[in-house]
Amino acid sequence: MKSKQYTLEVGGKTLTAEFNDLAEQAHGSVMMRYDNTVVLATTVISKEEKKGDFFPLTVDYEEKFYAAGKISGGKYNKREGRPSDEAILSGRIVDRTIRPLFDQHIRNEVQVILTVLASGEGDLHILGVIGASLALGTSKIPWNGPASCIHDVNPNYDLVACGKDGLINMIEVAGKEVDEEIVNKALVNASVEIEKIQSWQEEIIKEIGKTKMIIPKPELTAGTEELFNVEITNKLGEYIFGSIGKDRMGEIADIWTKLFIEKFPEGNLGLAQEFLDEKINDLIHAEAIENEKRPDGRKMDEIRPLFAKVGGISPILHGTGTFYRGATHVLSVLTLGGPGDVQEIDGMEITEAKRFMHHYNFPPFSTGETGRVGGMNRRMIGHGALAEKALLPIIPAKELFPYTIRIVSEAFSSNGSTSMGSVCGSTLALMDGGVPIKAPVAGIASGLMMREAKAGVMGKLFGKKNYEYKVLTDIQGPEDHHGDMDFKVAGTRQGITAIQMDVKVNGIPLEILKEAFEKAKLARFQILDLIEKEITKPREKISPNAPEIVMTAVKQDQIGLVIGTGGKTIKEIKEKTGVDDITIEDDGTIFITGKNGTAQKAKEIIYNMTREYKAGERFEGEVTKITDFGAFVRIAGSTEGLVHVSEIATFRVDRVSDYLKEGMKVPVIIREVDERGRLSLSIKQVDPNFIKKKA
Repeated sequence: MKSKQYTLEVGGKTLTAEFNDLAEQAHGSVMMRYDNTVVLATTVISKEEKKGDFFPLTVDYEEKFYAAGKISGGKYNKREGRPSDEAILSGRIVDRTIRPLFDQHIRNEVQVILTVLASGEGDLHILGVIGASLALGTSKIPWNGPASCIHDVNPNYDLVACGKDGLINMIEVAGKEVDEEIVNKALVNASVEIEKIQSWQEEIIKEIGKTKMIIPKPELTAGTEELFNVEITNKLGEYIFGSIGKDRMGEIADIWTKLFIEKFPEGNLGLAQEFLDEKINDLIHAEAIENEKRPDGRKMDEIRPLFAKVGGISPILHGTGTFYRGATHVLSVLTLGGPGDVQEIDGMEITEAKRFMHHYNFPPFSTGETGRVGGMNRRMIGHGALAEKALLPIIPAKELFPYTIRIVSEAFSSNGSTSMGSVCGSTLALMDGGVPIKAPVAGIASGLMMREAKAGVMGKLFGKKNYEYKVLTDIQGPEDHHGDMDFKVAGTRQGITAIQMDVKVNGIPLEILKEAFEKAKLARFQILDLIEKEITKPREKISPNAPEIVMTAVKQDQIGLVIGTGGKTIKEIKEKTGVDDITIEDDGTIFITGKNGTAQKAKEIIYNMTREYKAGERFEGEVTKITDFGAFVRIAGSTEGLVHVSEIATFRVDRVSDYLKEGMKVPVIIREVDERGRLSLSIKQVDPNFIKKKA
């Protein structure tokens, strides 16, 4: 095996990039090691162009159970199945980092595959991004990298930041209501580490990188620009910034397409449409930066009209929240279940039982289109996970609220950041359902129009470049499509719970991100005002249609008693009471889920089975068996004790059956509990006159 290794100290551990011939048919490959974790990154570019109007990049993150020393799967199939949500989310981090650094006119398919060969203590996020960067950077594939990644974990936040040249181009944060200033400082520190890794990558690429293939940008059909200048230029502003307050890009695109086909029936229509897109992009940037003008007439920091409502769908549902922000409309629905409804995850990286889940759906009609219904795609998984991350810090602990919580957010109308709309709708649903959340959460998406300052124009100097820019609050349609940044921030009044940033440029200066944080905070507070006006706090009680969960506890050595041989006892309790589920944890905590009082009945049975009786306790019991030496009396559930013949009455009893009968109700007191837990009972000590002497 041919092999060459490069090393760098990162976070007190050694990061190793090994270039070998293990995957020699790939156009670029590298084996990344960090601690005892190993990831193979490969990339290939197709020979032929693919028809279409976008750059065809795919990033696949491959989990192998052997990497974690596991044999997983069903009884008859031990192969890995479809990618887990965690694998998809990891792949998206890499995709969002490397995609902006490609020339978007490329139509050759590019595929990056990250195969986890060994999963240990090493950081997979760092290995994935840097591995993809080095595989691309040393290959013949044209790419404007490298890009580097830092993963910073502390008690207050979990941050993944990627970037290059002092700029940040991807952020993923899970926070515990962390202050914006703390995140800003973390990004500054991350940028320093990123640049150290950048220098290391650049030296490697300089030494062993292949000559890049040249993919020239296709040329416009002759006369296209002249036709545009004559027929479209003067109309463009009217259609994008018209007085009707609604962009009409679709209409101007149809006009341009018809004109082009009439004038150049054999011309390259795809390039002509891209040309229009670039002109719209330039105009939207110019109007925002030079005139603070947006397509719908809003101010730079103005949020679209808001609407929030709880309930109103059906009392069958456990909780609902409807949230509007402009033409983005989301319905979030809460369902409460018992502990037995948790999602068991047995993945390569993660093994856990999830009791809080947020799922996100994006039907095609939400954008006025037709399409496939059902199933999930990577975008839907990513948006659902982002909202789940934003909400998790305010979900009550299991000890306080033992329910399994599932929220489904339906993005029924989409025009900018349905993921943040899902956060707001889900907060409403949680409060409507009586979930005692720590605090309401809201989210907003900010955007950016940025360009290098023209000669003679005073912009702002970031690094070596002079920029003009404007930060936009609550981006929608054209601003999302043509803007340079999609910066989603969710949190409470106390602080941030989640951040996700994507860009369409090489990266964003840290000072601009600081400004974006400030504007996002103001917008978040405005949305929280609306939410709290609709519902000030979680309802006192959960929906009557939700199951009731009661908790109890037994000693660990009593768990077997409750379960019974082969689960016989617990099954009998379920059948007798009609409860939905009984979950017993290793420490003896028991969660009983049922409706209409069934959970309380089951709790009482378990309590009576396992309670420790003490001398002096009084009960009304039922005689179950008569003997010559006394009577057995059941006092609670199935617990029985003996009333000795001498404890039946204050006088001598010769024949017990003369005074007691099976099924008879009698008052008893516990006289004694022996070392084996057997109960000695007395009737006469409770009521000396209960048994009367026969004449």
